[in-house]
Amino acid sequence: MCEYNKDIVIDILNQIKQSIDLIIERASTIKTADGFVNSKEGLEKLDAICMRLLTIGESLKQIDKITNKTLLKMYPEIEWDKAKRIRDIIAHHYFDIDEEIVFLICKEKLPEMQKVINKMLNDLKL
Repeated sequence: MCEYNKDIVIDILNQIKQSIDLIIERASTIKTADGFVNSKEGLEKLDAICMRLLTIGESLKQIDKITNKTLLKMYPEIEWDKAKRIRDIIAHHYFDIDEEIVFLICKEKLPEMQKVINKMLNDLKL
């Protein structure tokens, strides 16, 4: 296994955890994907959530760079490449964002990622 500064990675993982927590909280009142696009408040939540998804994807790319792509591979239960690609879609093709996909990410994918990020943090602190 490659050597890297675990403190930096732990800081990044904590930032990802904070973003996931905020997204889950913001999405808690959205009951369907249409809830993101049927009101001004829904669109504001969609924008805020997308910004956090972008930061998560960018942070995952940083972790890959710092760990020489070794850390995320140790936790294959998450589709890390897809999480990183959503960042590219948001950054470069914002008007192509599908609220159905964002809804699925918020309701299904992020709670799974939250558990794995917590496990990673615990593993790194040992």
